[in-house]
Amino acid sequence: MNVAINKQQDDSRKTSALEDELLRFQTEQERVLGIQLEKSQWFDPVPRQFLAKDKAETTILLGGLTMAHDYLVEGAMRGLGYRVQHLDCPDNDALRFGKEFGNRGQCNPTYFTVGNLIKHLQHLRDVEGKSKDEIVRNYLFMTAGSCGPCRFGTYVTEYRKALRDAGFDGFRVLLFQQTDGLKQATGGESALKLDTSFFITFVKTIVLGDILNALAYRIRPYEVEPGATDAAVERCKQYLYDALSQRKRLKPVLRKCRQEMRAINVDKLQVKPKVSIIGEFWAMTTEGDGNYQLQRFLEQEGAEVDVQSVTAWILYLIWCSRYDTLKRMSLRSTDGGGAGLKGKNPRAMLRMLWLADRGLRAIFQTYAKAMGLYHYHLPDMDEIANIAQEHYDNQLRGGEGHMEVGKLILNVKKRKVNMTISVKPFGCMPSSGVSDGVQSLITERYPEAIFLPIETTGDGAINVYSRIQMMMFKAKQAAQKEFDEALMKKRLTVEQLRAAAKGSKLSKPLRVSRHVVACSAANAVYGLPRFFKQAFSRSIKRELESM
Repeated sequence: MNVAINKQQDDSRKTSALEDELLRFQTEQERVLGIQLEKSQWFDPVPRQFLAKDKAETTILLGGLTMAHDYLVEGAMRGLGYRVQHLDCPDNDALRFGKEFGNRGQCNPTYFTVGNLIKHLQHLRDVEGKSKDEIVRNYLFMTAGSCGPCRFGTYVTEYRKALRDAGFDGFRVLLFQQTDGLKQATGGESALKLDTSFFITFVKTIVLGDILNALAYRIRPYEVEPGATDAAVERCKQYLYDALSQRKRLKPVLRKCRQEMRAINVDKLQVKPKVSIIGEFWAMTTEGDGNYQLQRFLEQEGAEVDVQSVTAWILYLIWCSRYDTLKRMSLRSTDGGGAGLKGKNPRAMLRMLWLADRGLRAIFQTYAKAMGLYHYHLPDMDEIANIAQEHYDNQLRGGEGHMEVGKLILNVKKRKVNMTISVKPFGCMPSSGVSDGVQSLITERYPEAIFLPIETTGDGAINVYSRIQMMMFKAKQAAQKEFDEALMKKRLTVEQLRAAAKGSKLSKPLRVSRHVVACSAANAVYGLPRFFKQAFSRSIKRELESM
């Protein structure tokens, strides 16, 4: 017994001696390599000051939406008296900067957006020759923030940490909370006045960007001259930018944009599948390497792309506030938290939210009709919530919440699109749970759905493109079937249809046929009765006269 105890004690002493020797070796190597021995927890001092006295010399950097949105927001804020510059669309170089200076385990949008800012600041320093102090003093970055069960709530801290490690310690990052509205904490001496005028201007700018993007994605797949739509969109962006920055009336500019888009030559009888992009907000919105330039790739593969609007996201935030208010109304006597209703008038709040929803929709439709975006319907948030509730609780708010589920179901039941792609960045926990989990049940219940979830990492584009191409084969077959069925019901041949389409409304880029199925060419056939007989008679007459 004593022998065993002594042996155990000897082993313990040897182990302790070995650990002491390893610790001494580690300390010696750290000293040789110059590694800091005293470690302290990183602390975020939250430098957010943007004082009125600095307004004239300070340039606000912004970005994160589509290029049209970012450009128009720049123009609108210049019209409000700020110096503003939008950043380029994040690319793989931005991803490299984000991974170099960001924390490990971040999601893709964090790496791309953080890296994009650092990339721009290094350009200012290394190419334009500005000093670090000059950059910190004369520039700041404004970004959106929110809370939630993902890393989005820590974006701003990640920005500041990465900026410090990249050599721009003290660079200001201002946080614009999505859910705070006019109650943003800016301070009395702040140069950034987030008042009613600012928010109305911002909302109008978002709406204009959405309309311009919707027109481009609606027309570009059917253009006869490649590049004509992009050229018209660039001219329209410049018209709108000038009007916003100079605070001119928008109505004449909107009409001018409509004329630009109307001048594009199109062939609406090209059979193309309509593909909807849903999923995580940033991944489905960005137009660069962050989602493998997904929108352009789909168009190159012969698809008409249905993109989600930023206006729909604002409507979703309004819906969430209304939903939560209704839930809290029964807790008024005890609900004294910051978002509680104690001492407030919940019915007045509901009326204001209802007016916000209706007002936003009215602004959108007014501008849409003025620019030529006809028969474009913003989503009904109650409909989406009701149809998704059975599969995904409306109170779960990560990512797009229940909207991703509701959109897929409605896409199938209402034959809105031929194919749905859910794109999410690597590391996005809420969207991954929906796309890879709940949506598998949806596709079982709706086997006719052509659904593809993809994950973006910055690399692996070839694998993603290959998966999309395989599913696109099915989508093209579905679109062709819809077109053939439409011809059969109208008792037409393709030759007869094309003969009658010459000089008809089918050659007008802004014309939209009544929705029957997903494929736009099939809908064009279904929409023929109003003018087809007369047009077809004229085409026959021309053929007879030419004989």
